[in-house]
Amino acid sequence: MISTSLPPHIFCSHPFLFPPLSFFSFIPFLRFFPPLIHPSPLPLRVARLSSSHLCPPFTEPDCGRKQKLAEIHQALISDPVDIETLRRTAASKGGLLTDELRRKVWPKLLNVNVYDLPHKPGRDVRENHKDYNQVLLDVRRSMKRFPKCMPAAERAVLQEQLIDIILEVLKRNPQLHYYQGYHDVAVTLLLVVGERMAIAMLDTLSNYHLRDFMDPTMDSTKHILNYLMPILEQVDVELHDFMIRAEVGTIFALSWLITWYGHVLSQFKHTLRLYDFFLASHPLMPIYLSATIVLHREREVKQTECDMAMVHHLLSRIPQDLPYELLIAQSQELFSQYPPSLLAKRAALQSRKSLSISTFQVFQLSTLHQRPDSVLQRLTKAQGSTTSRHASRHSGLEVALPRDRGQLWGQGNRMVKMAVWGLSATLGAAVFAVAQTALDWGPDVLQQLF
Repeated sequence: MISTSLPPHIFCSHPFLFPPLSFFSFIPFLRFFPPLIHPSPLPLRVARLSSSHLCPPFTEPDCGRKQKLAEIHQALISDPVDIETLRRTAASKGGLLTDELRRKVWPKLLNVNVYDLPHKPGRDVRENHKDYNQVLLDVRRSMKRFPKCMPAAERAVLQEQLIDIILEVLKRNPQLHYYQGYHDVAVTLLLVVGERMAIAMLDTLSNYHLRDFMDPTMDSTKHILNYLMPILEQVDVELHDFMIRAEVGTIFALSWLITWYGHVLSQFKHTLRLYDFFLASHPLMPIYLSATIVLHREREVKQTECDMAMVHHLLSRIPQDLPYELLIAQSQELFSQYPPSLLAKRAALQSRKSLSISTFQVFQLSTLHQRPDSVLQRLTKAQGSTTSRHASRHSGLEVALPRDRGQLWGQGNRMVKMAVWGLSATLGAAVFAVAQTALDWGPDVLQQLF
Protein backbone atom coordinates (compact mmCIF):
# COMPACT_ATOMS: atom_id res chain seq x y z
CA MET A 1 0.00 0.00 0.00
CA ILE A 2 1.10 3.56 -0.52
CA SER A 3 2.86 5.06 2.43
CA THR A 4 2.93 8.82 2.61
CA SER A 5 3.81 11.47 5.12
CA LEU A 6 1.47 14.36 5.76
CA PRO A 7 1.68 16.89 2.89
CA PRO A 8 2.97 20.11 4.47
CA HIS A 9 0.66 22.45 2.59
CA ILE A 10 -2.29 21.07 4.52
CA PHE A 11 -1.12 23.25 7.41
CA CYS A 12 -1.47 26.33 5.21
CA SER A 13 -4.84 25.53 3.74
CA HIS A 14 -7.15 25.41 6.75
CA PRO A 15 -7.70 27.75 9.70
CA PHE A 16 -7.94 26.10 13.04
CA LEU A 17 -11.73 25.87 13.23
CA PHE A 18 -11.89 22.88 15.55
CA PRO A 19 -10.79 22.37 19.13
CA PRO A 20 -7.23 21.04 19.33
CA LEU A 21 -6.79 17.30 19.64
CA SER A 22 -3.88 15.45 21.12
CA PHE A 23 -1.88 13.01 19.04
CA PHE A 24 -3.30 10.05 20.90
CA SER A 25 -6.86 11.13 20.19
CA PHE A 26 -6.04 10.64 16.49
CA ILE A 27 -5.52 6.90 16.91
CA PRO A 28 -9.15 5.84 17.60
CA PHE A 29 -10.30 7.41 14.34
CA LEU A 30 -8.35 4.81 12.38
CA ARG A 31 -10.81 2.07 13.28
CA PHE A 32 -13.60 3.87 11.40
CA PHE A 33 -11.88 3.36 8.05
CA PRO A 34 -12.03 0.11 5.96
CA PRO A 35 -9.54 -1.62 5.40
CA LEU A 36 12.54 7.76 -33.98
CA ILE A 37 10.67 10.31 -36.88
CA HIS A 38 11.80 12.32 -39.93
CA PRO A 39 11.99 16.02 -39.06
CA SER A 40 10.07 18.63 -40.98
CA PRO A 41 10.96 22.31 -40.86
CA LEU A 42 9.63 24.33 -37.95
CA PRO A 43 8.74 27.99 -38.30
CA LEU A 44 11.65 30.35 -37.70
CA ARG A 45 10.51 31.22 -34.21
CA VAL A 46 8.98 28.90 -31.67
CA ALA A 47 6.64 31.72 -30.69
CA ARG A 48 4.76 31.05 -33.92
CA LEU A 49 3.85 27.53 -32.88
CA SER A 50 0.15 27.01 -32.87
CA SER A 51 -1.50 27.94 -29.60
CA SER A 52 -3.91 25.08 -30.22
CA HIS A 53 -1.18 22.85 -28.85
CA LEU A 54 -1.99 23.93 -25.34
CA CYS A 55 -3.45 20.46 -25.37
CA PRO A 56 -0.76 18.30 -27.03
CA PRO A 57 -1.66 16.78 -30.41
CA PHE A 58 -2.11 13.33 -28.93
CA THR A 59 -4.68 14.53 -26.40
CA GLU A 60 -8.40 14.35 -27.06
CA PRO A 61 -10.08 17.68 -27.82
CA ASP A 62 -11.80 17.68 -24.44
CA CYS A 63 -9.13 18.31 -21.82
CA GLY A 64 -11.75 18.65 -19.13
CA ARG A 65 -11.13 17.69 -15.54
CA LYS A 66 -13.81 15.01 -15.36
CA GLN A 67 -12.60 13.25 -18.49
CA LYS A 68 -9.03 13.27 -17.23
CA LEU A 69 -10.08 11.88 -13.86
CA ALA A 70 -11.97 9.08 -15.59
CA GLU A 71 -9.02 8.27 -17.86
CA ILE A 72 -6.55 8.15 -14.98
CA HIS A 73 -8.90 6.06 -12.87
CA GLN A 74 -9.38 3.51 -15.66
CA ALA A 75 -5.63 3.42 -16.41
CA LEU A 76 -4.83 2.69 -12.76
CA ILE A 77 -7.24 -0.24 -12.48
CA SER A 78 -6.31 -1.79 -15.85
CA ASP A 79 -4.30 -5.00 -15.70
CA PRO A 80 -1.56 -4.31 -16.51
CA VAL A 81 -1.63 -0.63 -15.67
CA ASP A 82 -2.21 1.49 -18.78
CA ILE A 83 1.09 3.35 -18.52
CA GLU A 84 0.74 5.10 -21.89
CA THR A 85 -2.47 6.78 -20.77
CA LEU A 86 -0.85 7.84 -17.52
CA ARG A 87 2.08 9.36 -19.43
CA ARG A 88 -0.24 11.17 -21.80
CA THR A 89 -2.44 12.62 -19.10
CA ALA A 90 0.56 13.67 -17.00
CA ALA A 91 2.01 15.59 -19.94
CA SER A 92 -1.27 17.04 -21.20
CA LYS A 93 -2.80 20.35 -20.16
CA GLY A 94 -3.07 20.70 -16.41
CA GLY A 95 -0.95 17.67 -15.63
CA LEU A 96 -2.14 15.39 -12.86
CA LEU A 97 -4.39 18.00 -11.25
CA THR A 98 -3.95 17.10 -7.56
CA ASP A 99 -1.40 15.69 -5.16
CA GLU A 100 -3.71 12.74 -4.51
CA LEU A 101 -3.38 11.73 -8.15
CA ARG A 102 0.36 12.35 -8.09
CA ARG A 103 0.74 9.98 -5.16
CA LYS A 104 -0.86 7.26 -7.28
CA VAL A 105 0.51 8.06 -10.74
CA TRP A 106 4.09 9.18 -10.07
CA PRO A 107 5.11 5.75 -8.71
CA LYS A 108 3.59 4.05 -11.76
CA LEU A 109 5.50 6.35 -14.12
CA LEU A 110 8.72 5.21 -12.42
CA ASN A 111 7.74 1.54 -12.00
CA VAL A 112 7.88 1.80 -8.22
CA ASN A 113 6.23 -1.07 -6.36
CA VAL A 114 4.02 0.68 -3.84
CA TYR A 115 3.47 -2.60 -2.00
CA ASP A 116 7.19 -3.03 -1.27
CA LEU A 117 8.55 0.35 -0.21
CA PRO A 118 11.92 0.83 1.51
CA HIS A 119 11.97 0.98 5.28
CA LYS A 120 12.50 4.29 7.01
CA PRO A 121 16.24 5.00 7.24
CA GLY A 122 17.89 4.16 10.53
CA ARG A 123 20.24 6.36 12.48
CA ASP A 124 23.22 4.57 10.94
CA VAL A 125 22.52 6.13 7.53
CA ARG A 126 24.33 9.28 8.64
CA GLU A 127 27.32 7.57 10.21
CA ASN A 128 30.61 8.19 8.41
CA HIS A 129 28.86 9.17 5.18
CA LYS A 130 31.21 11.19 2.98
CA ASP A 131 28.44 13.49 1.75
CA TYR A 132 26.72 14.09 5.09
CA ASN A 133 28.16 17.54 5.76
CA GLN A 134 27.39 18.86 2.29
CA VAL A 135 23.88 17.42 2.33
CA LEU A 136 23.31 18.97 5.75
CA LEU A 137 24.40 22.41 4.51
CA ASP A 138 22.24 22.20 1.40
CA VAL A 139 19.16 21.08 3.31
CA ARG A 140 19.62 23.82 5.90
CA ARG A 141 19.59 26.34 3.03
CA SER A 142 16.42 24.88 1.54
CA MET A 143 13.91 26.77 3.69
CA LYS A 144 12.35 28.54 0.70
CA ARG A 145 11.31 25.17 -0.75
CA PHE A 146 8.85 24.66 2.09
CA PRO A 147 5.50 26.45 2.43
CA LYS A 148 6.00 29.86 4.02
CA CYS A 149 3.21 29.34 6.52
CA MET A 150 4.53 25.99 7.74
CA PRO A 151 5.41 26.01 11.44
CA ALA A 152 9.14 25.79 12.11
CA ALA A 153 8.74 22.53 14.03
CA GLU A 154 7.11 20.71 11.12
CA ARG A 155 9.67 22.08 8.68
CA ALA A 156 12.49 20.90 10.92
CA VAL A 157 11.07 17.36 10.95
CA LEU A 158 10.78 17.33 7.16
CA GLN A 159 14.32 18.66 6.75
CA GLU A 160 15.62 15.79 8.87
CA GLN A 161 13.66 13.36 6.70
CA LEU A 162 15.11 15.03 3.60
CA ILE A 163 18.65 14.43 4.83
CA ASP A 164 17.87 10.78 5.50
CA ILE A 165 16.20 10.28 2.09
CA ILE A 166 19.24 11.60 0.22
CA LEU A 167 21.78 9.67 2.27
CA GLU A 168 19.74 6.46 2.05
CA VAL A 169 19.63 6.60 -1.77
CA LEU A 170 23.35 7.36 -1.95
CA LYS A 171 24.06 4.50 0.45
CA ARG A 172 22.06 2.10 -1.73
CA ASN A 173 23.91 3.29 -4.86
CA PRO A 174 27.62 3.81 -4.10
CA GLN A 175 28.28 4.44 -7.80
CA LEU A 176 26.26 7.66 -7.59
CA HIS A 177 27.81 10.97 -6.55
CA TYR A 178 25.89 13.72 -4.79
CA TYR A 179 25.62 17.11 -6.47
CA GLN A 180 24.35 20.41 -5.16
CA GLY A 181 20.77 20.71 -6.38
CA TYR A 182 19.96 17.04 -5.85
CA HIS A 183 18.17 18.03 -2.68
CA ASP A 184 15.80 20.22 -4.72
CA VAL A 185 14.54 17.12 -6.52
CA ALA A 186 14.32 15.16 -3.29
CA VAL A 187 12.34 17.81 -1.43
CA THR A 188 9.73 18.00 -4.19
CA LEU A 189 9.15 14.26 -3.91
CA LEU A 190 9.05 14.40 -0.11
CA LEU A 191 6.45 17.15 -0.01
CA VAL A 192 4.12 15.17 -2.28
CA VAL A 193 4.55 11.47 -1.56
CA GLY A 194 6.19 11.24 1.87
CA GLU A 195 9.45 9.77 3.10
CA ARG A 196 9.37 6.09 2.13
CA MET A 197 7.87 6.63 -1.31
CA ALA A 198 10.32 9.48 -1.91
CA ILE A 199 13.24 7.11 -1.26
CA ALA A 200 11.93 4.61 -3.82
CA MET A 201 11.20 7.27 -6.44
CA LEU A 202 14.49 9.13 -5.94
CA ASP A 203 16.37 5.84 -6.23
CA THR A 204 14.80 5.17 -9.64
CA LEU A 205 15.25 8.73 -10.87
CA SER A 206 18.90 8.71 -9.81
CA ASN A 207 19.61 5.60 -11.83
CA TYR A 208 17.79 6.80 -14.96
CA HIS A 209 16.65 10.39 -15.53
CA LEU A 210 19.28 12.03 -13.28
CA ARG A 211 22.06 9.52 -13.86
CA ASP A 212 24.28 11.78 -16.01
CA PHE A 213 24.34 14.41 -13.27
CA MET A 214 25.65 11.92 -10.70
CA ASP A 215 29.02 11.09 -12.23
CA PRO A 216 32.21 12.02 -10.36
CA THR A 217 32.83 14.84 -12.90
CA MET A 218 30.55 17.28 -14.72
CA ASP A 219 31.46 15.93 -18.17
CA SER A 220 28.15 14.11 -18.61
CA THR A 221 26.20 17.11 -17.36
CA LYS A 222 27.96 19.38 -19.85
CA HIS A 223 27.12 16.84 -22.54
CA ILE A 224 23.41 17.22 -21.80
CA LEU A 225 23.71 21.02 -21.77
CA ASN A 226 25.38 20.84 -25.19
CA TYR A 227 22.03 19.88 -26.73
CA LEU A 228 20.67 23.37 -26.04
CA MET A 229 22.43 25.38 -28.76
CA PRO A 230 21.70 22.89 -31.59
CA ILE A 231 17.99 23.10 -30.73
CA LEU A 232 18.12 26.89 -30.91
CA GLU A 233 20.00 26.72 -34.20
CA GLN A 234 17.29 24.58 -35.78
CA VAL A 235 14.50 26.96 -34.79
CA ASP A 236 16.01 30.48 -34.76
CA VAL A 237 19.40 30.86 -36.46
CA GLU A 238 19.53 34.59 -35.68
CA LEU A 239 19.05 34.02 -31.96
CA HIS A 240 21.55 31.17 -31.98
CA ASP A 241 24.19 33.32 -33.73
CA PHE A 242 23.58 36.20 -31.31
CA MET A 243 24.24 33.96 -28.33
CA ILE A 244 27.35 32.54 -30.00
CA ARG A 245 28.71 36.07 -30.53
CA ALA A 246 27.95 36.92 -26.91
CA GLU A 247 29.83 33.77 -25.83
CA VAL A 248 27.21 33.22 -23.17
CA GLY A 249 27.45 29.43 -23.30
CA THR A 250 24.85 27.26 -21.58
CA ILE A 251 25.80 27.45 -17.91
CA PHE A 252 22.82 29.73 -17.25
CA ALA A 253 20.57 26.68 -17.66
CA LEU A 254 22.55 24.41 -15.33
CA SER A 255 20.39 24.90 -12.25
CA TRP A 256 17.24 24.49 -14.37
CA LEU A 257 18.43 21.15 -15.63
CA ILE A 258 19.85 19.49 -12.54
CA THR A 259 16.98 20.49 -10.24
CA TRP A 260 14.19 20.06 -12.79
CA TYR A 261 13.55 23.77 -12.28
CA GLY A 262 12.69 23.24 -8.61
CA HIS A 263 15.43 25.63 -7.49
CA VAL A 264 14.38 28.55 -9.69
CA LEU A 265 10.57 28.57 -9.54
CA SER A 266 8.92 30.44 -6.71
CA GLN A 267 5.50 28.78 -6.94
CA PHE A 268 5.34 25.12 -5.98
CA LYS A 269 2.37 24.49 -8.28
CA HIS A 270 4.57 25.28 -11.30
CA THR A 271 7.27 22.92 -10.03
CA LEU A 272 4.71 20.14 -9.65
CA ARG A 273 3.36 20.73 -13.15
CA LEU A 274 6.86 20.39 -14.62
CA TYR A 275 7.52 17.24 -12.58
CA ASP A 276 4.34 15.70 -14.00
CA PHE A 277 5.70 16.49 -17.47
CA PHE A 278 9.28 15.31 -16.90
CA LEU A 279 8.33 12.07 -15.14
CA ALA A 280 6.23 11.14 -18.19
CA SER A 281 8.86 12.17 -20.76
CA HIS A 282 12.31 11.44 -22.20
CA PRO A 283 15.22 12.32 -19.87
CA LEU A 284 16.27 15.12 -22.25
CA MET A 285 12.92 16.90 -22.07
CA PRO A 286 14.18 19.40 -19.44
CA ILE A 287 16.78 20.67 -21.94
CA TYR A 288 14.09 21.01 -24.62
CA LEU A 289 12.08 23.09 -22.17
CA SER A 290 15.19 25.21 -21.57
CA ALA A 291 15.41 25.86 -25.30
CA THR A 292 11.72 26.72 -25.43
CA ILE A 293 12.11 29.24 -22.60
CA VAL A 294 15.05 30.93 -24.37
CA LEU A 295 13.07 31.03 -27.62
CA HIS A 296 10.09 32.46 -25.78
CA ARG A 297 12.35 35.31 -24.57
CA GLU A 298 13.95 35.82 -28.00
CA ARG A 299 13.00 39.50 -28.21
CA GLU A 300 14.42 40.28 -24.77
CA VAL A 301 17.66 38.49 -25.60
CA LYS A 302 18.18 40.26 -28.93
CA GLN A 303 17.50 43.64 -27.34
CA THR A 304 20.20 43.02 -24.73
CA GLU A 305 23.75 44.21 -25.31
CA CYS A 306 25.70 41.44 -27.06
CA ASP A 307 27.87 40.85 -24.03
CA MET A 308 28.43 37.61 -22.15
CA ALA A 309 27.75 39.06 -18.70
CA MET A 310 24.63 40.93 -19.79
CA VAL A 311 23.07 38.01 -21.65
CA HIS A 312 23.94 35.56 -18.88
CA HIS A 313 22.39 37.89 -16.29
CA LEU A 314 19.17 38.07 -18.30
CA LEU A 315 18.82 34.36 -19.03
CA SER A 316 19.82 33.10 -15.60
CA ARG A 317 16.84 34.89 -14.03
CA ILE A 318 13.85 32.92 -15.15
CA PRO A 319 10.56 34.87 -15.23
CA GLN A 320 7.94 33.65 -12.81
CA ASP A 321 4.99 34.42 -15.10
CA LEU A 322 5.87 32.10 -17.97
CA PRO A 323 2.99 30.44 -19.88
CA TYR A 324 3.93 26.95 -18.72
CA GLU A 325 1.24 25.01 -20.56
CA LEU A 326 2.18 26.65 -23.86
CA LEU A 327 5.90 26.05 -23.24
CA ILE A 328 5.29 22.40 -22.36
CA ALA A 329 3.32 21.85 -25.58
CA GLN A 330 6.01 23.63 -27.61
CA SER A 331 8.72 21.52 -25.97
CA GLN A 332 6.89 18.38 -27.04
CA GLU A 333 6.64 19.71 -30.59
CA LEU A 334 10.36 20.54 -30.64
CA PHE A 335 11.17 17.06 -29.38
CA SER A 336 9.10 15.52 -32.17
CA GLN A 337 10.56 17.76 -34.88
CA TYR A 338 14.17 17.55 -33.67
CA PRO A 339 14.67 14.35 -31.65
CA PRO A 340 17.94 13.79 -29.76
CA SER A 341 19.22 11.38 -32.42
CA LEU A 342 19.02 14.11 -35.08
CA LEU A 343 20.70 16.70 -32.87
CA ALA A 344 23.44 14.28 -31.90
CA LYS A 345 24.33 13.66 -35.53
CA ARG A 346 24.30 17.33 -36.49
CA ALA A 347 26.21 18.51 -33.41
CA ALA A 348 28.64 15.59 -33.09
CA LEU A 349 27.15 14.80 -29.69
CA GLN A 350 27.08 11.07 -30.39
CA SER A 351 30.77 10.77 -29.48
CA ARG A 352 29.84 10.60 -25.81
CA LYS A 353 27.50 8.03 -24.34
CA SER A 354 24.77 9.28 -22.05
CA LEU A 355 23.60 6.75 -19.50
CA SER A 356 20.26 8.50 -19.09
CA ILE A 357 19.57 8.32 -22.82
CA SER A 358 20.99 4.85 -23.45
CA THR A 359 18.96 3.25 -20.65
CA PHE A 360 15.68 5.07 -21.29
CA GLN A 361 14.19 2.48 -23.64
CA VAL A 362 14.85 -0.31 -21.16
CA PHE A 363 13.32 1.83 -18.42
CA GLN A 364 10.19 2.46 -20.48
CA LEU A 365 9.74 -1.25 -21.17
CA SER A 366 10.04 -2.00 -17.46
CA THR A 367 6.96 0.11 -16.72
CA LEU A 368 4.60 -1.83 -18.99
CA HIS A 369 3.70 -4.76 -16.72
CA GLN A 370 2.71 -3.25 -13.38
CA ARG A 371 0.00 -4.46 -11.04
CA PRO A 372 -3.20 -2.43 -11.07
CA ASP A 373 -4.40 -0.40 -8.12
CA SER A 374 -6.32 -3.07 -6.25
CA VAL A 375 -8.07 -0.57 -3.98
CA LEU A 376 -9.49 1.33 -6.93
CA GLN A 377 -10.48 -1.96 -8.55
CA ARG A 378 -12.50 -3.00 -5.49
CA LEU A 379 -14.15 0.40 -5.21
CA THR A 380 -15.06 0.38 -8.89
CA LYS A 381 -16.62 -3.08 -8.67
CA ALA A 382 -18.57 -2.16 -5.54
CA GLN A 383 -19.91 1.03 -7.05
CA GLY A 384 -20.74 -0.71 -10.31
CA SER A 385 -22.99 -3.18 -8.48
CA THR A 386 -25.08 -0.51 -6.74
CA THR A 387 -25.13 2.48 -9.11
CA SER A 388 -25.71 3.13 -12.77
CA ARG A 389 -22.87 3.74 -15.18
CA HIS A 390 -23.75 7.43 -15.28
CA ALA A 391 -23.69 7.77 -11.51
CA SER A 392 -20.41 5.91 -11.31
CA ARG A 393 -18.78 8.47 -13.54
CA HIS A 394 -19.83 11.31 -11.27
CA SER A 395 -20.10 10.07 -7.71
CA GLY A 396 -17.74 7.09 -7.91
CA LEU A 397 -14.79 9.14 -9.02
CA GLU A 398 -15.28 11.40 -6.06
CA VAL A 399 -14.60 8.43 -3.84
CA ALA A 400 -11.82 6.81 -5.82
CA LEU A 401 -10.07 10.01 -6.91
CA PRO A 402 -11.20 12.91 -4.72
CA ARG A 403 -11.44 16.26 -6.49
CA ASP A 404 -10.39 18.37 -3.55
CA ARG A 405 -7.87 20.65 -5.27
CA GLY A 406 -4.67 19.32 -3.74
CA GLN A 407 -5.66 18.46 -0.19
CA LEU A 408 -4.86 15.16 1.43
CA TRP A 409 -8.37 13.95 2.21
CA GLY A 410 -11.78 14.59 0.68
CA GLN A 411 -14.57 16.68 2.09
CA GLY A 412 -16.34 13.73 3.65
CA ASN A 413 -13.61 12.68 6.04
CA ARG A 414 -14.28 15.28 8.71
CA MET A 415 -12.91 13.30 11.62
CA VAL A 416 -9.61 12.77 9.85
CA LYS A 417 -9.41 16.48 9.10
CA MET A 418 -10.14 17.32 12.71
CA ALA A 419 -7.37 15.04 13.80
CA VAL A 420 -4.94 16.55 11.33
CA TRP A 421 -5.80 20.11 12.31
CA GLY A 422 -5.47 19.13 15.94
CA LEU A 423 -2.05 17.75 15.25
CA SER A 424 -1.03 20.93 13.50
CA ALA A 425 -2.29 23.11 16.33
CA THR A 426 -1.03 21.26 19.37
CA LEU A 427 1.99 19.13 18.59
CA GLY A 428 5.55 20.31 19.09
CA ALA A 429 8.58 19.01 17.26
CA ALA A 430 9.11 16.06 19.56
CA VAL A 431 5.55 14.78 19.48
CA PHE A 432 5.22 15.50 15.77
CA ALA A 433 8.21 13.25 15.14
CA VAL A 434 6.20 10.47 16.77
CA ALA A 435 3.21 11.42 14.65
CA GLN A 436 5.28 11.17 11.52
CA THR A 437 6.14 7.60 12.47
CA ALA A 438 2.48 6.76 12.95
CA LEU A 439 1.49 8.48 9.74
CA ASP A 440 3.90 6.22 7.88
CA TRP A 441 1.43 3.42 8.38
CA GLY A 442 -1.74 5.39 9.08
CA PRO A 443 -2.25 6.64 5.51
CA ASP A 444 -1.72 3.08 4.29
CA VAL A 445 -5.13 2.38 5.79
CA LEU A 446 -6.72 5.74 5.09
CA GLN A 447 -5.75 5.78 1.44
CA GLN A 448 -7.76 2.64 0.81
CA LEU A 449 -10.63 5.08 0.44
CA PHE A 450 -8.93 6.74 -2.50
